Amino acid sequence: MLGAVGDVQPSSETGLVVPDDLSGITAEQYRASMRHYPSGVTVVTLGAATGPVGFTATSFASLSLEPPLVSFNIAHTSSSIDALRVADSVVIHFLGEHQHHLAHRFSRTAADRFTDRSLWTTLDTGEPVLHGTPIWLRTTLHTLIDLGDHTLAVGLVTRVHDQTEESPSAAPLLYYNGKYHRPTPLDT
Repeated sequence: MLGAVGDVQPSSETGLVVPDDLSGITAEQYRASMRHYPSGVTVVTLGAATGPVGFTATSFASLSLEPPLVSFNIAHTSSSIDALRVADSVVIHFLGEHQHHLAHRFSRTAADRFTDRSLWTTLDTGEPVLHGTPIWLRTTLHTLIDLGDHTLAVGLVTRVHDQTEESPSAAPLLYYNGKYHRPTPLDT
């Protein structure tokens, strides 16, 4: 229990309580342990006054069924954070294993992310949509919460585009231990 350990420092905005002593946990130790937790790979895109914006996010989560809420995190140092802070909506793309090149593209230099116009189109609501993505969600941004060195974004899903029933369906792209992977089913 976080509140039961030693002296604590409450965050002024979120009420998050962090103990003074984190038992010697270093950023390197924490990062190394998190590398061993697999996650799906998404690319978040949005329209901005300066043009399309997008970034790779492996922190996607479903939060609620009623209403349909999802979340993802973005680092405060991200080149996309300022555009996200003023955006009304985003599109979250669930990448397939055939799209690891997009995961790389959107985790690199912002200037190069949308240079290949054959990779994307724009919705009538202004957000860029990546071609060939098995599932994407259009969400209106509900809440942005600064926590630690990241911002937690919560969005209300307003549209679901799902092509997983098409044959053959693309397997999801996974990120584990610093590399991209495809899932393989286990015999049961």
